[in-house]
Amino acid sequence: MAPRVLIDLRMVSGRLHGIARYALELGRVLPSLAPDLTFEGLGPPGGLPELGPLTPAFAVHPAPAGFLSPLEQPALASVLRRLRPALYHATSFSVPRFWRGPLVATLHDAAHLVRSAEFGRLTALYYRLVVRPTVQRARALLTVSEFARGELASRLGVPESRWSVVPPGVDPRFRPPTADERSQIRAQLGLPVRYLLAVGNAKPYKNLALLARIAARLPVPLVLLAGAGVARVFPRSTRVLPEVDEANLPALYGSAEALLLPSRHEGFGLPALEAMATGTPVLAASAGSLPEVTGGAAELLDPDDPEAWLAASNALVTTPLLRARWASAGRERARAFTWERCARHTLAVYRSALG
Repeated sequence: MAPRVLIDLRMVSGRLHGIARYALELGRVLPSLAPDLTFEGLGPPGGLPELGPLTPAFAVHPAPAGFLSPLEQPALASVLRRLRPALYHATSFSVPRFWRGPLVATLHDAAHLVRSAEFGRLTALYYRLVVRPTVQRARALLTVSEFARGELASRLGVPESRWSVVPPGVDPRFRPPTADERSQIRAQLGLPVRYLLAVGNAKPYKNLALLARIAARLPVPLVLLAGAGVARVFPRSTRVLPEVDEANLPALYGSAEALLLPSRHEGFGLPALEAMATGTPVLAASAGSLPEVTGGAAELLDPDDPEAWLAASNALVTTPLLRARWASAGRERARAFTWERCARHTLAVYRSALG
């Protein structure tokens, strides 16, 4: 019987954040690369939401308790003992403390440790009692950038040599939209003809407050896709989007004048590459992994200098040649990151862990 690899999908709910997308994309690509293995998923208690092209093509077992819920750890140990996979891939920092089977773990960043004051004592306790001892015994450890590897090794006391850097990819659906696709997305979402786009959430290190300070002075309206809890600090001129269907994301990115990404800390920063792939220039913070990931194909700005962001936005909107130059550089950079490449490297780690 083919060895069974169980992929953690418990965090997949609502708008897809980077970790959920990572887990789903691996689930989409891996089965075709390894017909000698059987892949299954461990999903949230209520099942996976509607995912369109990212719907897994394999069995997904409902977890008996929610992601990071109070009963998560005993429930996780129980379901893993019942399913008995040959290998379990914990695709986020939620790792199985009380299960002793073969484990591969992906940690995407060390934000919870580096910025512990923003996340509270319970998160620090979770890392000390659950994450640290579990990753130390894992058969293999993955992360998404050299920046993240350095921080994780330092903060968790696990040598850098034990971490394999396997960057995420960009789905081929992220490409420059046609004129019709631009018109359709504007009509469907009520977007202005020209706009700047920001993607993030309410966490302080995402630094969306910087954009709120300059939103009223930007040369074109700001469109914000950031979930609940952020919109109230932005002026009325900002178009705040609710959840956007997965199928609409490429056109949303590709119709913007630029993506503004002022985050002070990222383990990777996938929205930057997705925007680049659609031909949209990126203004990114000169912090965290963003310089490494964008590789000279985005304009880097001080995350604490709102006037620099205002000036750079004005320059992009008013200078077509500048915008075209950044767009071309970004598309070339994004081509280096594919989910097939990510999956092949991950599969090599699985095979080593399976022995």
